[in-house]
Amino acid sequence: MKNHLKLIAAPKTWFVRRKTKVFTLRPSPGAHSLEYGMPLGLLLRDELKLASTMGEARKIVNSKEVLVDGVARNDHRFIVGLFDVLSVPKLKKQYRMLLDKKGRLHLTEIAAKESSVKLAKIVGKTALKGGKIQFNLHDGHNIISDVKAHVGDTFVVSLPSIKVTKTLHVKKGAAVFLIKGKHAGDVGVLKEIKGVEATYTMDGADVDTAKEYLFVVGDKDAEISLR
Repeated sequence: MKNHLKLIAAPKTWFVRRKTKVFTLRPSPGAHSLEYGMPLGLLLRDELKLASTMGEARKIVNSKEVLVDGVARNDHRFIVGLFDVLSVPKLKKQYRMLLDKKGRLHLTEIAAKESSVKLAKIVGKTALKGGKIQFNLHDGHNIISDVKAHVGDTFVVSLPSIKVTKTLHVKKGAAVFLIKGKHAGDVGVLKEIKGVEATYTMDGADVDTAKEYLFVVGDKDAEISLR
């Protein structure tokens, strides 16, 4: 696979300036799709400004000074995706990858106590012997458990162990975050679900969207900071 990516072909969810250069860094294949993840080196250089060149970003990563979901990463092309937590222990800084109101990926600084909490959407599940269920999460992790949850629900997990601490169900009154469509980045309250369609309320107005675009972030209030 090529190590570069033409800026003009970069996903619309990336915050890159498309007319400044021809190429940008392509992330290594990983748990997230290209649409919902960006390479670690690019984030360190262009968004966090911790490096002025990609060479400097590589040195920072190779020294294992950057953690993603509590695990040190030494590949500057490692893909950091939606809801992942990026930490720089030496600077005592923690960030979470979210979508802004224009539907673009960006890092939001969070408190230290939040850096050990992550939300993971269930995108698939398989029945195993012994009554256990294997849940497939949006970030590539698989969890074997006997908890009752459905595809579309969200697990609150602890980092870096990826242990389920709570289940957030798709239900009326739940806090939701939009991850796709023209309303990507919105935060609202789920009002109704009809088949594959859903309605949520934001700022007193009802908004229609697709059910698959919803990411439940709380039973009533969001479990994490979203701005």
